[in-house]
Amino acid sequence: MTFAAQILTLYPEMFPGQLGQSLAGKALTRGDWTCDTVQMRDFAFDKHKNVDSPPAGGGAGMVLKCDVLGGAVDHAIAAQPDAPILAMTPRGKPITQDRIREIAGGPGVTLLCGRFEGFDERIFDARPQIEQVSLADIVLSGGETAAIAILDACIRLLPGVMGAAYSGTEESFEDGLLEYPQYTRPQQWEGRTIPEVLRSGDHAKIADWRKAMSEDHTRLRRPDLWERHIGVRDQSASGARRKNKDTDQ
Repeated sequence: MTFAAQILTLYPEMFPGQLGQSLAGKALTRGDWTCDTVQMRDFAFDKHKNVDSPPAGGGAGMVLKCDVLGGAVDHAIAAQPDAPILAMTPRGKPITQDRIREIAGGPGVTLLCGRFEGFDERIFDARPQIEQVSLADIVLSGGETAAIAILDACIRLLPGVMGAAYSGTEESFEDGLLEYPQYTRPQQWEGRTIPEVLRSGDHAKIADWRKAMSEDHTRLRRPDLWERHIGVRDQSASGARRKNKDTDQ
């Protein structure tokens, strides 16, 4: 099945961009995924093809018009009725690796790229299937950069894109933790040596070390992830204890 990416944007020339290179580019050439852009300006109603207007109530900047957005979104829904629609906005819910994996397992995705001061809020009221997502707690000049990042995260999970089948599983966020540190040759560099355990050949010890490093790095660098991981782990352990107790009875 080909993963179909559809991008609603004022700058279609920005795609596929960097996704036309490396693994994603090879996958695009093979037909593992497709990249179609929709110029939102085509859905403007006036002769000047205006897509934005000053914010109601006053303020700086311009806002993307709901009538233009509505036409573009309806066009996208008709083209890909089963694909989720993600709107790029710093007001959205932070995207997660779990959500990326869900999207990558589906038929494709439609990405709505914001510009200026963002979207007329009525588009989300009128088209509730639109999912508002944020890449991080940052503000970008437009949603295209975030859309490329989300597409990259999805494409690399498509079957056959990455070389090793396990490449996408032993990574940050896949088990709720940050990935363990990585090393490679040379063994010695500027007085620093690869940890001895990684040179031991003892795979059990290596696995234990990597797990411990993942936990330490997550606890120190991302306490939010660590708290979530601990909660899930405790909940799983509690469920296992209940199951064992029921079995004993």
